Amino acid sequence: MMTLLPGLLLFLWGEPGRCLEEDGAFRFKGDVRHVAVANNTVYIATEEMLYQLSHKLTLVRSLTQRGILKDGPNPNGFYRVSETDKGNATFSVNILLPFDVNETLITCGVTDNGCGYCELLDLRDISTVLYREQIEVGSLSRSSASVSFLVNVESRTRAETYFLTAVQQYGDKPTENSICPSLSDAVNLRNTNNEQKGQIFSNRGQSSTPVIKREDDVEFVDGFQMNSIIYLFSNLPSNEKSNKVRLLWLEGKDSKLKTLKSLRSATLSVSEGGKGSRLIVASVIPGGPPVLWSGVFSADGGPINTLLVVFDISPDLTGDADMDPDFCSAECGAKSRPPPKTLKPKKVIFKQNNMTSVLAVRQKAWMVFYIGTGDGQLIKLAMDKNYHTTCPRVLYRANDDRKVFPKLHLDQVDLKHVYVPFRNQINRVPVSKCNTYKTVQDCWSAQDPYCVWCGSKKSCMFEDDCRDSNWLSIPDDSQQKMVSYKVEQDGTGQISLKIQMHVTVGQNALSNFACQFSATSGERFQMENPHPQFPQCTSILKNSTLPAEGLPIVVKIRLGTTQLSEKLKLFTCTNISGTPTSVLCRQCIEAGCGWTTNRCSWANQGAGNDSVCQMMESWMNFSRPEIISISPSVVSFHGRNHVVLSGSNLSDVTGVRIQADMDCTPQEFPVWNKTGGSLMFHIPSVENKGVVKVCVLLQDGSCHGSATITYRSAPSCTNISPSSTWFSGKRKITVTGSHLEFAEAVKHSKVLQEVTLPKNRSYQKLTYDSPAAENTQRTFSSTLSLKVANVTLACSKLTYYPDPEFTSFSSTRTGDDLRITIQKKADKLNMTIAELSVWGIHEEKRYPCIIQVKETSDETEFLICEIENKGNKKFRELKIQYGDKTVTLQSMLHLYFLTLLVLLLIPCIIVAVVIIYRSKQKKLTAKMDRMMENLELDIRNDIRQGFVDLQTEKADLMENVGAIPFLDYKHFASRIFFPDNESLMKSCLKDIGQDVVKVQLDESCKGLSRLIQDQLFLTCMVHALEEQKSFTIKNKCVLASLLTVALHNNLAYLTEVMQALLRALMQQNSNTQPKLLLRRTESTVEKLLTNWMSICLYGFLRESVGQHLFLMVSALKQQTAKGPVDCVTEKALYTLSEDWLLWQAQDFSSLKLKVLFAVGSDGEVSEPLEVTALTCDSVEQVKEKILSTFKAKFGFPYNTALRDVCIEYEKDGSFVPLEEVDASSEVIGEVTMLNTLKHYKVPDGATIKVLSRKTHPPLSPQKSVKDDENFSGKYFHLIDPDVDTDQRKNPERKKLKLKEVHLTKLLSTKVAVHSFVENLFRSIWGMSHCRAPHAVKYFFDFLDAQADNIKITDPDVLHIWKTNSLPLRFWINILKNPHFVFDMESTPNLDGCLSVIAQAFMDSFSLSETQLGKHAPTNKLLYAKDIPKFKQEVKAYYKQIRDQPPITDSEFKDFLLEESKKHENEFNEAAALRELYKFIQQYFTEIKEKLDQNGAPAELMERLHHVKNLFDGLKSCSWN
Repeated sequence: MMTLLPGLLLFLWGEPGRCLEEDGAFRFKGDVRHVAVANNTVYIATEEMLYQLSHKLTLVRSLTQRGILKDGPNPNGFYRVSETDKGNATFSVNILLPFDVNETLITCGVTDNGCGYCELLDLRDISTVLYREQIEVGSLSRSSASVSFLVNVESRTRAETYFLTAVQQYGDKPTENSICPSLSDAVNLRNTNNEQKGQIFSNRGQSSTPVIKREDDVEFVDGFQMNSIIYLFSNLPSNEKSNKVRLLWLEGKDSKLKTLKSLRSATLSVSEGGKGSRLIVASVIPGGPPVLWSGVFSADGGPINTLLVVFDISPDLTGDADMDPDFCSAECGAKSRPPPKTLKPKKVIFKQNNMTSVLAVRQKAWMVFYIGTGDGQLIKLAMDKNYHTTCPRVLYRANDDRKVFPKLHLDQVDLKHVYVPFRNQINRVPVSKCNTYKTVQDCWSAQDPYCVWCGSKKSCMFEDDCRDSNWLSIPDDSQQKMVSYKVEQDGTGQISLKIQMHVTVGQNALSNFACQFSATSGERFQMENPHPQFPQCTSILKNSTLPAEGLPIVVKIRLGTTQLSEKLKLFTCTNISGTPTSVLCRQCIEAGCGWTTNRCSWANQGAGNDSVCQMMESWMNFSRPEIISISPSVVSFHGRNHVVLSGSNLSDVTGVRIQADMDCTPQEFPVWNKTGGSLMFHIPSVENKGVVKVCVLLQDGSCHGSATITYRSAPSCTNISPSSTWFSGKRKITVTGSHLEFAEAVKHSKVLQEVTLPKNRSYQKLTYDSPAAENTQRTFSSTLSLKVANVTLACSKLTYYPDPEFTSFSSTRTGDDLRITIQKKADKLNMTIAELSVWGIHEEKRYPCIIQVKETSDETEFLICEIENKGNKKFRELKIQYGDKTVTLQSMLHLYFLTLLVLLLIPCIIVAVVIIYRSKQKKLTAKMDRMMENLELDIRNDIRQGFVDLQTEKADLMENVGAIPFLDYKHFASRIFFPDNESLMKSCLKDIGQDVVKVQLDESCKGLSRLIQDQLFLTCMVHALEEQKSFTIKNKCVLASLLTVALHNNLAYLTEVMQALLRALMQQNSNTQPKLLLRRTESTVEKLLTNWMSICLYGFLRESVGQHLFLMVSALKQQTAKGPVDCVTEKALYTLSEDWLLWQAQDFSSLKLKVLFAVGSDGEVSEPLEVTALTCDSVEQVKEKILSTFKAKFGFPYNTALRDVCIEYEKDGSFVPLEEVDASSEVIGEVTMLNTLKHYKVPDGATIKVLSRKTHPPLSPQKSVKDDENFSGKYFHLIDPDVDTDQRKNPERKKLKLKEVHLTKLLSTKVAVHSFVENLFRSIWGMSHCRAPHAVKYFFDFLDAQADNIKITDPDVLHIWKTNSLPLRFWINILKNPHFVFDMESTPNLDGCLSVIAQAFMDSFSLSETQLGKHAPTNKLLYAKDIPKFKQEVKAYYKQIRDQPPITDSEFKDFLLEESKKHENEFNEAAALRELYKFIQQYFTEIKEKLDQNGAPAELMERLHHVKNLFDGLKSCSWN
């Protein structure tokens, strides 16, 4: 009995691995059975799971279909179990119908006992089972040609929704093995809810059970309802091996009975007689009338030869109902039934092998078809109202031959994606690739109804993405050209030129339509241009005679903001004469003229289309070329090189024409190696798979012969065996996979030799001999790739091991046979006995030894073989062959004699060794003495050079650094506020266009803004949040910055809040360790103080300090550039930080280079620019110095980015490209050295040319090696990798370098930049006009007052408070992060230098005296002598501030008000308030409790609850 489930069934989430992949595909564990789409959700039934996905294919829910069937006389049916439990049954879904109105999902099918089972699920959450019943609905077969869909049946009083099931029928009923017999009715209408007669899933009518029957075989393919008419399509197989396609019409009216009795029908005939063709899949074309429908038919009944056909299936309701000879709703055979009428197709629009699915949609006046194929393609085809189709385009192509599922669906949310299901995955594919078309002509030529050229954005896009109506697109009918023209002559002899635009335009473009004609032959040809009327414009030539060579004319057309230009050449049409051939005809038509009988005339006097020219080709009589065969004619979609075309009369062939599909523009390709009977050409790569037509071209443009080329999937490999080989190569390697017959060769990385494959390879297997390795020093792994035409496809890994090592052998007699045991060292090659051949050698004759068995023991392998009938012979030598290598092996007895001989020779050898050793020892001692002398000399030279640098170092750094790139206030402030949170930084900044606009807050934000203006609430909220353990230091910093942004327009109030919070903090610290106050950022108020200082001191920073800071940073960069900088580690010879000191640097010298910049694309160059570089600079560093010098010289950057610049060096009159890494690069171990100017032997005064990759692409395009993820592991520059000394080829690189010798470089750098550092420090603590910045004076006075209040008398405590507030909290942040202030990039070496300077700055404020010794860090020692002087200046600075007259509260409030107004509306206050509310919402209870503890008034509590209610009302809206 039917049982309603009031509760929730067991809900089981799916496998965690089922998710959206990077390629936009959602993959499943089992095979897809059904797909359905409803609104914004996709439902998919697989063999064991039911999935609910979002419209973007992310997992929402999943439900297992595994469970148990309960036994008993009245079993209750199917019950789900968890995935860990064992089930005895699976619920296989055959019907999957989303019912939007009822918000239910109907699922019906069969369980493993062969019985029907249905469930009603919640459409929004499939884990909720609303109802279930064991009932047969639809087919019980797991693979059935059946359909089901929702239908509406309308009566006078109400409309009911049922679901129609059309079930495959068999004339010979199959034997019933199930306990539940299947129903025999072909078509039923079933209930969708319990309110209908008979309750849910029942097919009962008012008084009976109406059905449609079919006595013989029937397969249902498609069905739908349009308006009130129900359409049902089926195949009717017959015993005569023919097939009829039957269309049934039903009228959905009154009741189930009347609906099924209204049956009328027609036969769809693609071929004559309507027999043989079979319907595979179908899709109705939306819109109408008429009702158009598309179906994929098999021309011969099989799946390969398929056609896409369009029919007009508008219902014919004139005849008697229920008269179909094959279907009946009452008693069949009771009355005579004439054959139904036959419908013929409107057009066969597409032919493609193995089409498996189709989806038709309307886009404007066009019909667009999405076609799935059996080899994994999604093809898009557009058709206009006249049934003319555009060129098919492939939207998606699988790399293998996976079949597209029969049902395609459109994404109902954006209508811009198609869901493409495969066997175990579903893809979401865009309906168009508009953005790939870069020009207006390309956009139009795509003939894509979805795409428009947006004039305002100058790009191709979807129409709804072009905000205004300033666009143009293809017209409503198919056209070959966007602009066509005709040359006409009237009765008076006047010539006119008529231009026709074949476009559809938006309103803005239409209102701004203009044409301009200009003849380029001067005054002689006057043109009169009447006012244009879109889509046509006309020009009348006042001269009635055109020059014989033609009149060049330029037509400029404006449509909105889009400019088009056409260059034409006008001829006197009657002068185009010659032998009447198709070539002359086409010349006439292309000149805008018309063709009459055998001659060219004016356009208004003859035909102007190409069809008349095509007819003429049949009149021509000559020896036409013919094609007999193309070898190979089946290739992958990557194409094939060097293909042989055989035929006759091929000597005059000029090319090969390949036409990919119907109505496409054909492509033409050159030929070579022509003889009368054959020629060669390349088959090009294509986007789609399928069959293309081939013909051969003659000089006159005519094409002859007919052949086909079949494109299939690319080769792919799944396994290689064995997966290893030996160094000498020639091991038989077998690759398994698919389409391997298309592989032309095998390549191996790290092995130069390419393997040409044998011709007898198969679809799934190829075998080849592995190539020998060049590098036999150690084991390595090589990537095996398949070469297909011009593409290399990665396949698998092949490991190269040393050759097998055979050590010895022994022999024993076994009767007349001789058994030989060969010993071999164990290895990882896993050699089989089939790979070895063994022969015994006796008296120079070879006797085969048949290997019987292979055994392994510890580290030795034993191979046992037998030589038959040679038991009396002694074999002292064996020949063993593997691959093409043969090794000779001596017997153990032979080895014993050799060992004895060696023992006798040992005393002689010892004497000789002693003599040689003494001689070598003397030589070695002399060599070591020389090396020590050289080492001592090198160290002396390094020390002397360091001393010279130190004494001769000048502060000659450039001070003219051009305009200082200050960041504007809001970007400076946001980097201070949110240094580690880029998303918050962006959300709290307004766009440039919003800066001057006061954005109105919504009610919820206004309420919160008023609430935080209450100081009691704000301080209670901060204290409440800080008391929570889950409120981290990071949260405190974010809270402080959000408050700063939200209260930026009221800085005076923000200051009051900060002071209140600071007083509370001081009370906490006064009794413990007051010196630690403000030392770290561990509370909200400490971060608030940092932000407050940044706001108040921005003006002082920009006006007084910024220039000195920028000069110091520039000086550091220039000093660093004077010496070597290692590209990989970024260490430098000239630095302030010992950690970043390049003490391993080799000798270098300075070069003056003459740099030329390429101008245009014709080889012109600029005037030379002198650039200083070093011999040790890498190519990338040379580029950086060139661009840096260019900017310094001209005041603006070079117009090409660094990564798009390539440089060449003039050598012997020609330019040689300089690359970071090339074939000549030095390699040490596995690490490659970056090329330097010294490597290329670039001399002083050399000429360097700078090119742009965009306008002068190099012969071998090379990305920057820095893009490599393992850059630092694969490459080195100036610091040698950690390898053996003997691998270093350059003797100079073997010199010993000592770090301590180069420490003087730190001092040299300090001397060079010291004046800049001093100027910077004094600009910070210097006091112009004897007045400190307002904020500094005001805050220091505040600290003095608070110290008095809490009775702190130690002056050191006050000094520390002030130091922690200003230098530590603000200036150190600026000194270490100049990119907070300027638009500039930093480097690790620069950061290291700035850290040393920042340490010296802080040491200047320290009260303690540091004792430095020889083990003190260098960063402390560098500025040790300067610190005492700086300390005295700091003390004077603090004293001057204290002695300065105090600032009144009103003065300071005026200052804060002015700062607020300066930067009004620069921050997104609403975004900050919304983020702030997230904290309030999370800790709402704790904040309330804190307010209660502090005696907050009831009115404040009410305001807090009011704000909460306002924000809760916005929960359904996105915060962003």
